[in-house]
Amino acid sequence: MLLLTRGVVKVESHSEGGYAMLLAVRVAGDLVGEMAAFEGRPRSGSVVACGDVSARVIQMEALTAYLTRHPDAMVAVLGMLSARLRWANRRRLDFRAYHASVRLARVLVETAQTYGHAPQSAPRHWLLGVTLTQAELASLAALGLATTEKALADLAKRGLVERGYREIIISDISRLRAFARLSSENPY
Repeated sequence: MLLLTRGVVKVESHSEGGYAMLLAVRVAGDLVGEMAAFEGRPRSGSVVACGDVSARVIQMEALTAYLTRHPDAMVAVLGMLSARLRWANRRRLDFRAYHASVRLARVLVETAQTYGHAPQSAPRHWLLGVTLTQAELASLAALGLATTEKALADLAKRGLVERGYREIIISDISRLRAFARLSSENPY
């Protein structure tokens, strides 16, 4: 298990047929590989660094001993695991309940609120905070690449996003959140 101390990584997995899928983005302060460590099973994904990354290896025995002595840390780890499960459950619900543009909008809002920021020069605009390809966005929203391209075009036509070279700028986070049918500031 790794504790990221600096940088951004992408967690991805591959199907038996070779289909690559982005599972998650993780940043400094996040644990990576915790499911394999807690279950004592092989890892289910690969971690790819997005630039310079630093991490500490945490042995399961040491973590277990620490969490036993520090219940507040145990609660924090359980909260992290719960948030990740909630995110996965939300994607499953999205797949069944919403059309492509809404699903993509939900992923964009959640990504921006988790990793991004609003520039001081344009506080209604939001940057995602992590570079995601259209294929990676498709993967997170459980969409095909062509469908993702159409959904991005739809969101741009509605004035909700602006597309640049290797970046997506959310034009108005409140409007995109409303379109995505997300009622809270932080959907986690």
